[in-house]
Amino acid sequence: MSDEIAVVGAGRMGEGIALTCLAAGFPVVLADVKDRTDEERRAYADRVRARLGSGATMCGRETGALAGASVVFEAVPEVLEIKREALAWVCDEVAADAVIASTTSTFLVTEIAALVDRPERAVNAHWLNPADVMPLVEVSRSDETDPAAVSRLTGLLERLGKIPVVCGPAAGYIVPRLQALVMNEAARMVEEGVASAADIDLAVRAGLGPRFSVLGPLEFIDWGGGDILYYASRYLAAQLGDRFRHPDVIEENMAAGRRGLQDGVGFYTFDPDGVAAYRAARMREFAELFRLREPELRAGTPVPARFPSGREGHRGGRPSPLHEGDHQPEGEHRRDGRQ
Repeated sequence: MSDEIAVVGAGRMGEGIALTCLAAGFPVVLADVKDRTDEERRAYADRVRARLGSGATMCGRETGALAGASVVFEAVPEVLEIKREALAWVCDEVAADAVIASTTSTFLVTEIAALVDRPERAVNAHWLNPADVMPLVEVSRSDETDPAAVSRLTGLLERLGKIPVVCGPAAGYIVPRLQALVMNEAARMVEEGVASAADIDLAVRAGLGPRFSVLGPLEFIDWGGGDILYYASRYLAAQLGDRFRHPDVIEENMAAGRRGLQDGVGFYTFDPDGVAAYRAARMREFAELFRLREPELRAGTPVPARFPSGREGHRGGRPSPLHEGDHQPEGEHRRDGRQ
């Protein structure tokens, strides 16, 4: 089977995917399917080629343009009719066994599959922006998706240097669903006057973010103990509302003695012979991460934000440094990296 990859949609996401393919040594066809005049199309193609170089083949909707592609990434705008039209063209052009992967962040794979002639080859592949930098790609399959299509896609992504994870047809995939909760709660804390935007962001950059880059959230539950989350959730729910109520699985694990490392089982089942080495490895990761990140956190580039004199840049917490009379000279910043 050909190693050629096609990307349909030549916007920011499409260009990022094409760059990834070229960097990994894969031939790629980048199809600009947006309605343009001939002059606009030539100018746009020149701009894209300036970024991608000569390795990518640019095309429009010419017949035969995608004939050699074994995998197609659809990256057109998040409008159902635009996707319907683009996918209909793709289905007419590609081989019967080609995998069709939509990069949508909006539509479920079940909705995308309904637009494809062979639903068993339809998969969602959610790349995080910037696509050529972020390693994660979330692969979402439906009950109709052929496991072989998922296997081929994840295998290709690994060859492209990406880290694929697989999930079912649920709104928000994994990362958008988690990050929406964090971002909304951060905004809510500013709204409630809990802390300034600068301090909330620094707390995430210096604490929450590094923690969850070494230990995933479920791994962290097991590491510290599910009982800690159980009692913390009960307290926060009583103080702040039901959005902090723990899911049933946390209480079920508590009742069954599945609190994580301390019991040998939680969301993971731990091999007792490997726990000591595992703990040591994770602690080394923490130490190395903070060794690399600490200088930037303490004296890094601040957010270039200024607030009009007399106007709060937040609704609580201590004032951000640039709000304190706006006396800080331009170009200077606090050594702790706060704005």
